[in-house]
Amino acid sequence: MASDNPETREGQPGLAEAALLGLCPRCGERSLFDGWLAFAGKCNACGLDLSRFNVGDGPAALVTLAVGAITVGLAIWLQLSIEPPWWVHVLLWVPLTLALVIGGLRTTKAFLLASEYRNDAREAGTKDL
Repeated sequence: MASDNPETREGQPGLAEAALLGLCPRCGERSLFDGWLAFAGKCNACGLDLSRFNVGDGPAALVTLAVGAITVGLAIWLQLSIEPPWWVHVLLWVPLTLALVIGGLRTTKAFLLASEYRNDAREAGTKDL
């Protein structure tokens, strides 16, 4: 089991790897999520308390705005290019938007949690115990 000190990097995944695969930032096991978007309470492999990390609502706002801009831009481009029937838009954009939002939220939440762990981030005003 690796040390709880973020300075000990041996065996720890990189930020991008942890974010894309949902890896524990300490030990690298795929135990970060308990479901599609909810973090597990703790890592099953190394026991890292994941509940102490707070990624907040930042990922939701960022992903929603980015996916919305991309989806609307592509939908407008498709409409102006080939003018498909309305049901083509529904078949394309509803599943694509859902997949991009869920995948994007999962990735950004994992990235922020791994960043918090790596940088030993804490709530403002709290002191080390």
